[in-house]
Amino acid sequence: MNIAELVIYTMTFLALYVQVFLFVTFLEHRKQLKKETKAVGIPTRYPSVAVVVPCWNEATTVHGTVESLLALEYPKDKLQLILVDDGSTDTTWQEISKYKDHPQIQILHKENGGKHTAVNYGIENTTTEFISCLDADSFVAPDALRRMITMFEENPDMMAIAPSIIIDNPKTFIQKIQKVEYNMGIYVKKMLAYLGAIHVTPGPFSVFRRSVFETVGGFRKAHNTEDMEIAYRMQEAHLRIGHCHMAHIYTVGPNTVYKLYRQRVRWIYGFIQNTIDYRRLVFRKSYGNFSLFTLPSGIVSISATVYIFFTIAYNTIVWLIEKVVMFRTIGLHSTGISFNIQWFYINTHTIAFVTATLYMLIAIATTIGSRMARQRLSPHIVSYILVYSVIAPFWLMKAIWNSVTAKKPSWR
Repeated sequence: MNIAELVIYTMTFLALYVQVFLFVTFLEHRKQLKKETKAVGIPTRYPSVAVVVPCWNEATTVHGTVESLLALEYPKDKLQLILVDDGSTDTTWQEISKYKDHPQIQILHKENGGKHTAVNYGIENTTTEFISCLDADSFVAPDALRRMITMFEENPDMMAIAPSIIIDNPKTFIQKIQKVEYNMGIYVKKMLAYLGAIHVTPGPFSVFRRSVFETVGGFRKAHNTEDMEIAYRMQEAHLRIGHCHMAHIYTVGPNTVYKLYRQRVRWIYGFIQNTIDYRRLVFRKSYGNFSLFTLPSGIVSISATVYIFFTIAYNTIVWLIEKVVMFRTIGLHSTGISFNIQWFYINTHTIAFVTATLYMLIAIATTIGSRMARQRLSPHIVSYILVYSVIAPFWLMKAIWNSVTAKKPSWR
């Protein structure tokens, strides 16, 4: 076995290990998960909550976002909405100004400074016990907030809770396969919560105790992934982050491959840069599974995907060159020209078995996530695996290239 084969075997087995570890975590906590799923989610006390909605050129979606918040099953006198226009250049300000006389809503305007500045500005204008943020292209289920507050009530040491994010009304093929991905993400996020290893508090409706911002400060630009960086900071401060899989938030997914590519370049670039910024946490036992599992598995996943992609590309090019040489030497009628793919020139018995097991666990994760989100099992699971296997390496490599060249990806 040469070095290339050894690297591929190692990375493939590590990827399998991650999926097995998550599945074992699921088996260990399935009774608790079942209990949480059946819970009514009604708190004994309704604390005050402020929801900050940062807006930048969201004129077409902000109305639906606000209306979904106003429809929350939560006492009106305990819920405050802060709409912050971050220097929009469209008619966003006119849209949110329609709510200027609403007793629950406060509207604010500021010069454009980025999402983190808009959220912080909104937080500065709150006095509530809990603070949340909702992107202006997302929508909340009516019972989402009370379910999350119930989790806080049952877990006094819980400092932030992330919701389950679901792709809203997918229309294009690329949105439909994203729905599969997001459903699997619900499963992964819940297992990471059980492990105390969550690395992102998503912009769509994560809820924080006010004391979080008093302890670690407000949001930072953080390579345009402020919701990731604050989770890193919370983990460093040993502040517990949970996940409420029954709190459903609906968001609009990118409707084209190009838009998805740009979004994922930003996300992966943010992971790389934030991990570099917080490299002091990696493999530090005192930071638990966040340090020993989440960050290393993310690093291995990126490295493995890129390495295997280049290995396939290289061997494909070599095969094509060989066939061209054979054609030019002995002609088209030679029986020597045959399509004979050799899996990276590795013994296919073991690697095929491991790969099949890995994909089976991914399918199981997607199925469990769909059930947790109370969504029908999507017929696009195979499409998701195949399409993402082809396109994901491109945004991973672009994110790595941006990191190497210090080129910051744009927000949109």
